[in-house]
Amino acid sequence: MSMTEATNPFHAGEREAQARAGVGDVASWAAGFVRDHLPEQHRAFHTALPFLVLAGADDGGRVWTTLIEGADGFVRSPDPRRIALHATLQAADPLAAACAAGAEVGALGIDLATRRRNRFSGYLRPDGAGYLIDVRQTFGNCPQYIVERAWTRHAAGTPPPARLTDALSDRQRALIGAADTLFIGSGHLQPDGGAANGFDASHRGGAPGFVRVIDGTHLQIPDYPGNNYFNTIGNLVADPRVGLLFVDFETGGLLHVTGRATIDWHPRDGHDRQARRTINVTIDAVLDRPGAMALRWFRPEASARPLRLVRRQVESAGITSFHFVPADGRPLARFEAGQHLPVELRIPGQSVPITQTYSLSGSPAEGGEYRLSVKREAKGLASRFLHDALREGDLIEARVPAGGFVMPRDKAPLVLVSAGVGLTPMVSMLHAASAQGRSVWFVHGARNGPEHALRAEVERLVAQSRSAVQRVYFYSQPDRQDRIGRDFDRVGRITAADLLELNPAGNAHYLLCGPQPFLAGIRNGLEAAGVPVERIHVETFGPRG
Repeated sequence: MSMTEATNPFHAGEREAQARAGVGDVASWAAGFVRDHLPEQHRAFHTALPFLVLAGADDGGRVWTTLIEGADGFVRSPDPRRIALHATLQAADPLAAACAAGAEVGALGIDLATRRRNRFSGYLRPDGAGYLIDVRQTFGNCPQYIVERAWTRHAAGTPPPARLTDALSDRQRALIGAADTLFIGSGHLQPDGGAANGFDASHRGGAPGFVRVIDGTHLQIPDYPGNNYFNTIGNLVADPRVGLLFVDFETGGLLHVTGRATIDWHPRDGHDRQARRTINVTIDAVLDRPGAMALRWFRPEASARPLRLVRRQVESAGITSFHFVPADGRPLARFEAGQHLPVELRIPGQSVPITQTYSLSGSPAEGGEYRLSVKREAKGLASRFLHDALREGDLIEARVPAGGFVMPRDKAPLVLVSAGVGLTPMVSMLHAASAQGRSVWFVHGARNGPEHALRAEVERLVAQSRSAVQRVYFYSQPDRQDRIGRDFDRVGRITAADLLELNPAGNAHYLLCGPQPFLAGIRNGLEAAGVPVERIHVETFGPRG
């Protein structure tokens, strides 16, 4: 079914950005990830947060980004299409007047401790002692580039006066130059509305100094590989107004910047080799609000520890496993099957460590080591360093395993579905499920035999399961040797129909991991066939570092 301007989840600016980036027709596969309501998992996530990020415009049309905080439980979701906030913005907030009158907003829920985030947009209006947001569009995001932080709450007091200027001071330039986190707001408002109409609040993160301060009125923001939606870039293509927010996490200060942006599609100055594009910002106004938040954040540095590489194992063309043990002699933190490991890599030529997350692919029962099975990405700084430079005996830094993509707690059967390197958390789940004697379908898609990673390990677990585990392999482009040996099950790519043909139990959970286009088609097909959304669990990945 063709999409109209009113139903397409991406407006003309976003589609232009997607075309310029060469990522194809994103709407054809992403529609299943962009909804007009909040899934139950998103409702539970947002209502557990101590703050939300909001983006919108003031009565003069300038775009700003801000934070709203409240007591525990201040975010509620009366139904899947509404978010209620039992809090209001302070009078000094640049969006206070607009929100008091009712306004379009973009919102971002982000948990810096677990590195999860979800976004939504809609119309905000006053409601008693707070606001009510009618949700128009919502979708999730992967955890890339989020710097881990925990929070505490301080007693609220009277903050110092806010200060409005038209340029950055030396102190403000230093704050931005040391920042590893930025929140960015942009918008696309058309009189005729449409599914993509409204504002967007988003997160940007990187090594300290990733935002480049050119002078008091000009900034450069790198645009790293992401989900290929191009919500922010697309908004700025259509409307250059932009709002930036830098948080002083130690003091609760907020530094708001509003201005106009242009996109450099082919940056040549080499400031950041990971950047695919650059957002150039010309500042119109700066609002400095010291001590504006009662929340304070800190990095749990104690959780970072050295790991030593003890073995490398080539798993397939392009994928290698790296086995790490603790270098300090202390036991490793336990992890749940499906979780990822945040690592920090000191790469020659980089002034600060590069942070990346990789799924743990080994058995949770093997407590003595962590295994990461990593695909080498041609443009990935971190993956190329691991594949090309890291040798046995070398050290990396890692934090505790994290992530909510884990096996459901009940004992219902599992259908583990993956494509490419998406099998890494699934192999870990297969280990855990096999140890429980749980019924499992393991369904994996690869291009061909040479690119099929961890096959022997999966075969061993299948053989040991006494028929509790069954597997199906799909090869999209089997080579000559594959066809001779016929050591796979089906030619082509996995579809929802293929999974339903397996006839799993009606209470089975479907756990899906792979590229977003692959996942979107399967999830949409399962939902259309009547599989309850709470039994479909998705972990996406895009271009990795």
